[in-house]
Amino acid sequence: MLDKAFDPASLEARLYAASEASGAFSADPARNAAPFTIVIPPPNVTGSLHIGHALNNTLQDVLVRYRRMQGRDALWMPGTDHAGIATQMVVERLIGGQGLTRKGMGREAFLQRIWDWKAESGGTITRQLRRLGASLDWPRERFTMDEGLSKAVIEVFVRLHQEGLIYRDTRLVNWDPVFQTAISDLEVESREVKGHIWTLRYPVEGMPGRFIEVATTRPETMLGDTAIAVHPEDERFKDLVGQRAILPLTGRLIPIVADDYSDPEKGTGAVKITPAHDFNDYGVGRRHELPMPSVLDAEARIWLDEIAADLREVPGVADPEFVRGLAGQDRFVARKAILAELERLELLVKAEPHTNMVPHGDRSGVPIEPRLTLQWYCDAATLAKPAIEAVETGKTEFVPKQWENTFFAWMRDIQPWCISRQLWWGHRIPAWYGPEGSVFVARDEAGAQAAARAQFGRDVELTRDEDVLDTWFSSALWPFSTLGWPESTAELKKHYPTDVLVTGFDIIFFWVARMMMMGIHFMGEVPFKHVVIHGLVRDEKGAKMSKSKGNVLDPLELIDAHGADAVRFTLCALASPGRDIKLSKQRMEGYRAFATKLWNAARFCEMNGIAARPGWHPATAATPLARWILDGANQAAAEAGAALDAFRFDDYAAALYRFTWNSFCDWFLEFAKPVLNGPDGAEKEEVKGAAQHVLGVILRLLHPVMPFVTEELWTQLGYGGTASLIKAPWPQASAVQGAEAARAELDGIVRLISEVRAVRSEVNVPPSVKTKLLVQGASPETMARAQSWLEAIQRLARVTEIETLEGAPPAGVAQVVVGEATLMLPLADVIDLGAERARLTKARTAAAAEIGKIEKKFANAEFMAKAKEEVIEENRERLENFTAEIARLDAALARIAN
Repeated sequence: MLDKAFDPASLEARLYAASEASGAFSADPARNAAPFTIVIPPPNVTGSLHIGHALNNTLQDVLVRYRRMQGRDALWMPGTDHAGIATQMVVERLIGGQGLTRKGMGREAFLQRIWDWKAESGGTITRQLRRLGASLDWPRERFTMDEGLSKAVIEVFVRLHQEGLIYRDTRLVNWDPVFQTAISDLEVESREVKGHIWTLRYPVEGMPGRFIEVATTRPETMLGDTAIAVHPEDERFKDLVGQRAILPLTGRLIPIVADDYSDPEKGTGAVKITPAHDFNDYGVGRRHELPMPSVLDAEARIWLDEIAADLREVPGVADPEFVRGLAGQDRFVARKAILAELERLELLVKAEPHTNMVPHGDRSGVPIEPRLTLQWYCDAATLAKPAIEAVETGKTEFVPKQWENTFFAWMRDIQPWCISRQLWWGHRIPAWYGPEGSVFVARDEAGAQAAARAQFGRDVELTRDEDVLDTWFSSALWPFSTLGWPESTAELKKHYPTDVLVTGFDIIFFWVARMMMMGIHFMGEVPFKHVVIHGLVRDEKGAKMSKSKGNVLDPLELIDAHGADAVRFTLCALASPGRDIKLSKQRMEGYRAFATKLWNAARFCEMNGIAARPGWHPATAATPLARWILDGANQAAAEAGAALDAFRFDDYAAALYRFTWNSFCDWFLEFAKPVLNGPDGAEKEEVKGAAQHVLGVILRLLHPVMPFVTEELWTQLGYGGTASLIKAPWPQASAVQGAEAARAELDGIVRLISEVRAVRSEVNVPPSVKTKLLVQGASPETMARAQSWLEAIQRLARVTEIETLEGAPPAGVAQVVVGEATLMLPLADVIDLGAERARLTKARTAAAAEIGKIEKKFANAEFMAKAKEEVIEENRERLENFTAEIARLDAALARIAN
């Protein structure tokens, strides 16, 4: 017997452990079944489950369980990412608490400490994914630095280098002064910083008293200025183009150049150009072949080695001794000193408060520096061409399709990919350096030694590159490296290309595009056929979740409170294509109630002797009620399958919620109660047979999104014998005789009862009060149908009798049209209709006033310009809600107009 109350905590861990131990999650390449493959976006080994992970993995699990039930050989490949900078940071903090440093320990000892940490703490995220119910093929779990994947990384690097697609170059990179490494754009976050914009005067050579003014937020980088740029059509500076300015403090002469980068409408119209410390300036520097001296070192301290020889004294403008005194100073300390000196020299025109978006390292929390360094690069432009073509021709499709535009925008303007990082934790670059600047790229040191011997004719000393590869480099190989490449494995042959990638829009370029580039280049095929992009999970008001706002929802806490099934169903139900998710605890409570509703319905069935009947067939159903619910189950299965095929997770959840809660629980079981409570016989047996069949269909349809409650009910009610629900087949439509007639009959009764209930609710008729139901204009068929269902109508619509009305309706009725008939409830002696009209009218006036306020905001250009996106979206939703409310109130007023 099922427990009286549904308690997810008592069954989730037990059911998951049993499924995992049984091998139910595992694929079998030798099995003669069509493959279905998803690779998990590998979470960082340092991570713990957040709400974004919960959404992403729920959607993947729904697809995998669905295809598994369809008989596909479903492989959901698990794994974690070594997360270079994040992991190194975690372990450096740990050893820092013990009074140790990375450099003090040495590379080998430090790396061993990281491996030790991974063995102890690196499995947190995978344990948490199990709590979510994710049915990954755990025995196949991979790690981006395990032996097989490391071999794949080296193989790819060597081959690309041999093809000329990996090379070394000196270019500008994002530099983190704390970790002292290049970092990717994804590891940079822009933060709003209140500071100043300073206007400086640069003397023009040979024109005493003539200055050109520039505005800057980075005065400390002026030591590395190599030009001043003005717009070619700016009349103010026509005579200065081609002249030279004297760079204050250093005395160096720098050209004044014409370049479209300078905006005549912005600042002074003239821009100082520091190519080694600004990405835009770097572009100007390359166009005009300017020198690019660096004036900040790896720790963002003043570094003068590249400008020391160019310092010269210019009275009242430049003092080499002052500049030399800046050496070794932190950039922000030097900024204050430079501004003070410029003010003393009367070269500081003004300082204005200025709020600026400043890029920061997301891990270190400090402003990053654009820095000119020698790094390893990958020729992304060449690799991008086949990937672009694959999306253009439909070999890979984005869902929703508009994300293809984001993909194209990035890929068609792709820059060389900096793949080296100045870290210790990661895949070490397989390059060795020898005499005369020689570089040998090889799969191992023996290969490098052999290449060096061939070049020099003797053994020479080689030193291995200290750098490691960007984490995204190994992640780019994920769809085929996890399947055993470069070996020709059975898994690789069967499960590449994969079917679907489910991910967020923020890594379309960083991960999705790079997987496509590498997959096509090394496998000759796209790595996945569909890329399903989901939105962000925001709070209930649409604001981004953050610890500082205190609006973060922890999925593990939500699972503790509501159960994994409710968390999963909520995320699935809210996952509308192309839209962010507004998540509230109230929605989750509602879907916890849905799980409870299913449990209670199953318990009701059990208490009424309804259990699995393997031999029962829907084709034997003869009564309209049985045929109606069986036909509804067929429709629900068709809707659910079509929604999942189209990756419409919200439509899938909505279809099952609607059928389970409304059709099965609220209508079918209510209609069936008199039969179940009546004498034994054919009708009761048919109701029981239909109930058990449809409940079994519901459990199978809901299983992908609610695996725990469905598995428990499946087992307890005897479905499938000893077989687990996870191995049960996806429901197929069963022929139902007379389905159309049954649908017309039962849908008509449901609508009649629903409309009567709606009228009663709108005008506040107390539930305890029963009224007569007057019917006018109904056909004989309609009246006969109503009489045959009289007991249900009386019980569910709270009416005493049904009476045909021939003449004019009496005063004081509330009415509604259903089909050809007008239904009327005589309420003159029950409620004060005048008061109800006044109440409804007042509510309508208030709703209209709110609509007026919102429309006034939208018409206000200043509001629209300043309001945050979530505020505008919130107002749009309020406008939609109030508009719908007015429509409802108008309908209610029309019903009691007499």
